[in-house]
Amino acid sequence: MTDTPAASLRTAVVTGASSGIGAATARALAAAGHHVVLTARRKDRIEALADELTAAGRSASAYPLDVTDQTAVDTFARSLDRCDILINNAGGALGLDPVAGADPAEWRQMYETNVLGTLHVTQALLPALTASGDGTVVVLTSTAGRGTYEGGAGYAAAKHGQQVLTETLRLEIVGTPVRVIEVAPGMVRTDEFALNRFKGDAERAAKVYQGVAQPLTAEDVADTIAWAVSRPSHVNIDLLVVRPRAQASNSKVHREP
Repeated sequence: MTDTPAASLRTAVVTGASSGIGAATARALAAAGHHVVLTARRKDRIEALADELTAAGRSASAYPLDVTDQTAVDTFARSLDRCDILINNAGGALGLDPVAGADPAEWRQMYETNVLGTLHVTQALLPALTASGDGTVVVLTSTAGRGTYEGGAGYAAAKHGQQVLTETLRLEIVGTPVRVIEVAPGMVRTDEFALNRFKGDAERAAKVYQGVAQPLTAEDVADTIAWAVSRPSHVNIDLLVVRPRAQASNSKVHREP
């Protein structure tokens, strides 16, 4: 890592910090006075963001990391002096195929990133979060984990698994000084989410948001996360479902003609 935070500065680890909600959350937490450790596979992206934050007088460092690699995650955890907040943001969706024609490799990749990635990082950092005396785990799930839609079975299954992991963790560690928060966004328009889902097909990705006047932005979700982790230590925000006003459910979205 590039910078060592002051001993008194609370440290927040953000996975998937190279773009979208992860990058926006890193900016929000850095602005709130945390030392932010940016992790993602794309080294150039997180290093550029760390440079941006430090140039603005914030405290940040970058650590390239693939959350599906348990050995790498364990090595990362040993490199940290402390951890007060963990934002499990790394994840993503692939494809929109019906169950009958779905690609098992895409399902496996979604499960490994969303569920096992969250498991690896949470397991590795839980001792440090507990030792902090006031730790917080945030898991970014999705409304897809609470209500599926046609073509969404693989992603919904992964997000449901992530949701169940989160709820179970909260039961298992109650009585310890660690909070467990789930944030479940609905329709969020970012530069990469839909584009990655459709393997770079920009036209298909754009149709996801077609006619929706104001989908959520990455900054909207980051603001929600920053609010949740800033509550007094005895206050646990178990679940926040965040949707744009135009979205009543996963299958009911108001679109302008």
